[in-house]
Amino acid sequence: MVEKYRDGITRVRFQPVPAKDVPEAMKLLIERYNDAVRNGKDAIVIIPLTIFDFLCIHPFKDGNGRMARLLTLLLLYQSGYHVGKYISIERIYEENKESYYETLEKSSQGWHEKNHDIMPWLSYFWGILIRAYKEFEERVGTITTGWGSKTEQIILAVKRKIGPFAISEIEKECPGISRDMIRHILHEMRDEDKIRSTGIGRNAKWVMVSEV
Repeated sequence: MVEKYRDGITRVRFQPVPAKDVPEAMKLLIERYNDAVRNGKDAIVIIPLTIFDFLCIHPFKDGNGRMARLLTLLLLYQSGYHVGKYISIERIYEENKESYYETLEKSSQGWHEKNHDIMPWLSYFWGILIRAYKEFEERVGTITTGWGSKTEQIILAVKRKIGPFAISEIEKECPGISRDMIRHILHEMRDEDKIRSTGIGRNAKWVMVSEV
């Protein structure tokens, strides 16, 4: 695995699988991934492991990094992690390129002898994924600061209710909003005499004042 610098200097970070052994190595990689999926292994673990082995095999003369990131998006999407549709994981990798190469170098030492430490790579991969989800969360938060704010979502959910309703019913209609937030808004609406409680404790129900 060769890293190319802007000044033309190259550095060998890792010695890939010899070209003659690549077909067999890729076949084995695919078989192991499929077996892991069939056996119900956690995708958030087997995907970075698969991508790492792909990078160590280095099947192409050039473009292995780009292909690895494309495979990452595909495997994540197939496993239910759709953040790559909205946030550029490629960009996040580019912004952390030096750490990317350093991590690969650390984890690939001893890979040929099956005596390598995968944790630096797993921590890096998971960090990239967490950052992507945080960016997605921030964007969604920006979108919902106006008409679609959390307060507005809760109030609209309450107004759609006919007859007594429980907090749990509002939770189902407002995914991602905490129960404490919902309870706070309900109490505000109660103080404004818009809704009333029909009980106390776990069995408490709420109802619009106009329906009382």
